[in-house]
Amino acid sequence: MDIPGLLSALLLGVVEGLTEFLPISSTGHLILLGELIGFEGPPGKVFEIAVQLGAILAVVLTYWGQLWRIALGMWRPGTVERFTAVNLFLAFLPALVIGAVLHGPITRMLFNPWVVAIALILGGIAIIAIERARPNPTIASVPEIGPLAALLIGFGQVLAMIPGTSRSGATIITALLLGVERRTAAEFSFLLAIPTMLAATVYSLWKARQDLDLSSLGQIGIGFAAAFVVAMVVIRVVLASISRIGFTPFGWYRIALGGIILVWLALR
Repeated sequence: MDIPGLLSALLLGVVEGLTEFLPISSTGHLILLGELIGFEGPPGKVFEIAVQLGAILAVVLTYWGQLWRIALGMWRPGTVERFTAVNLFLAFLPALVIGAVLHGPITRMLFNPWVVAIALILGGIAIIAIERARPNPTIASVPEIGPLAALLIGFGQVLAMIPGTSRSGATIITALLLGVERRTAAEFSFLLAIPTMLAATVYSLWKARQDLDLSSLGQIGIGFAAAFVVAMVVIRVVLASISRIGFTPFGWYRIALGGIILVWLALR
């Protein structure tokens, strides 16, 4: 049994669960940590797919009741559930279209620690600046987010294709600029993560279908379970506290981490 490999998988799963729903870039953290510890998981990014599925399952279970009501009510015209479903689709649409075109080139050209470090710093600066200059909130619940705002949030999400940007960070900050209250912005970002991450995962899984085998089930299972458990806790903590603490601490964290990475890359 490859104990070091299993421990590395556990660590990466924990990191995925901690970072996926915070505005600090899960992809960036996984790229950096994987390089730092020399992790060599299953080929074809199968491990990354598994830990993302764990995080997706966490948000699905957290919002199961709301998702079920949307699924039942979206077929009835004029209902809040249909309105919410349409807005989630509009927010998902830019990533679906643009991601299908640019996913390959971006993965080949930008998935490296230098890009991650720079994106972390720039994103941190943006978070701090927008938290200070954002308009007074006028949207206090997910159903109040209109079609235009949803679409603009979706275009904000496209920025997260750059590793180190953060999908949740891009969507939340865009929502804040549109007058969405902090907790509502986080909640809409979590709901939007379900179709976005599922689509990205299915696409990646299809591309990696030739690399799927049973030889690395231990690593995959540990990473999946760790990401699921930690993400469940993180989602609840964020929803309970984000209106009070805001997103500025995450901005400073991003700047500090990005600076440390740049020094490390320059000296190694």
